Amino acid sequence: MRTNYRVNATVQFSTLSPDQIEEIVSASLEILERVGMRIHSDEAVDMLEAAGATVDGQGLVHIPGCLVKHALNLAPGRVVLAGRDGSRKVVLEKDRIYYGTGSDTPFFIDPRTDERRKTVYQDVYDAARTADALPNIDFFMSLGLVSNAPTQTYDRHQFMAMITGTSKPMVITAVDRQGLEDQHRMACAVLGGEDAFRRNPLFAIYIEPISPLQHSKEVVEKLFYAAEHGIPIVYTPAPTAGFTAPMTLAGIMAQGLAEMLAGVVMAQLRSPGASIIIGGVHTVIDMKTMIFSYGAPEFLLLSAALTDVVKWLGLPMFSTAGCSDAKVLDGQAALQAGLSILFAALSGANLIHDVGYLESGLTGSLDMLVLSDEIVAMVKRMLQGVPVTPDTLAVDVIAQVGPGGHFISTEHTLRHFRQVLWQPELQERDDYTGWEAKGRKTLSDRVRAKVLRILETHQPAPIPPEAMQAMRRIVEEADQKYA
Repeated sequence: MRTNYRVNATVQFSTLSPDQIEEIVSASLEILERVGMRIHSDEAVDMLEAAGATVDGQGLVHIPGCLVKHALNLAPGRVVLAGRDGSRKVVLEKDRIYYGTGSDTPFFIDPRTDERRKTVYQDVYDAARTADALPNIDFFMSLGLVSNAPTQTYDRHQFMAMITGTSKPMVITAVDRQGLEDQHRMACAVLGGEDAFRRNPLFAIYIEPISPLQHSKEVVEKLFYAAEHGIPIVYTPAPTAGFTAPMTLAGIMAQGLAEMLAGVVMAQLRSPGASIIIGGVHTVIDMKTMIFSYGAPEFLLLSAALTDVVKWLGLPMFSTAGCSDAKVLDGQAALQAGLSILFAALSGANLIHDVGYLESGLTGSLDMLVLSDEIVAMVKRMLQGVPVTPDTLAVDVIAQVGPGGHFISTEHTLRHFRQVLWQPELQERDDYTGWEAKGRKTLSDRVRAKVLRILETHQPAPIPPEAMQAMRRIVEEADQKYA
């Protein structure tokens, strides 16, 4: 036998060393202790002060490192999201990867007309059905911001489109605490009660503090409600290097991590053991166009490096992939989607969102979503690595065939080719003559055809009529309240 023999069952990748991770965490703790956080909630400030934080005359809360360590010890390293049927489909723990869409894009590309227009309810429903049909999309965010609904209650309408369009786990957004409560009630109506939701949460709530170093009253109220009701929390800022955070990559990470750790502390003080996921969207601002870039190489580096840090802390990681600064599904979009999906997978991030984003997160695209689904499948094949065993080394088969022979008819080839060879659905492998015979279709043509086929044929699992009625009542009551 061989000793000290190590096997790489998957491709190995890391961005930061343990010492670098410790430096970033230490800097974040220094920010929390010395600079502090401005928290616009008297209830949260009083709670933190009672736990050992200090509050200065400027309203800044200084959180000691010991309080952060205590909160990290309480926060679970494993968070589960379930589908409508209660099946636990997404298990967020170290190096388990799951891909899903992004949310709340104000614009949408109509797949039937190519028009870029404001997102409406039907678009979110169609995006949900598309995600429901794609095998490599594991969870759903709205991929749109419903514009044809009341401003104060659009989130309930958006959730209705989401939950009726897919049975997969979800990540939602909410206008405020009441919006989160209403969506929670809607989910409980479908699942059969709050206890059923606690056992198998249908969604996590995305909550975003404001960089630099601020936590609004609305943010804190949503955080508290989620912690109290067993709703997994995604707590992440979206700092921009050179704009709302330091220009340096280590600096933006230190600040962003401090903002997230403040959320971890508040969640655990409110409800010990509350499920919380951190990470998020840290990127650079383009100094020529002033856009928040989703295609920058620094964005990929920051996401991978943050994953190293969050894994070191023992929490699930919320990351980003399948998105682009491009305006349509073109070569730039495919390039940036492919690189980001690969980097996220290699890093071992857990809840990987924003698949389907174009225009730096302003536009939702079903074409981008469908193409990214195939890229995810391709990347998962790459992650399987190269198994090295006596059977895969195939020395006996090589000896059997010998010089000048061929392997096409061997039992070894027949036994292995299906598991070794990944087959694309959208990518072209014909020769030129075969491609011409099939109509000279481009990748974009094939993607669009698949989108339209899904929209014409795919129907999600239905929701019982009584649950639909209960959800509609909740939405109608909210509309009437704010009318």
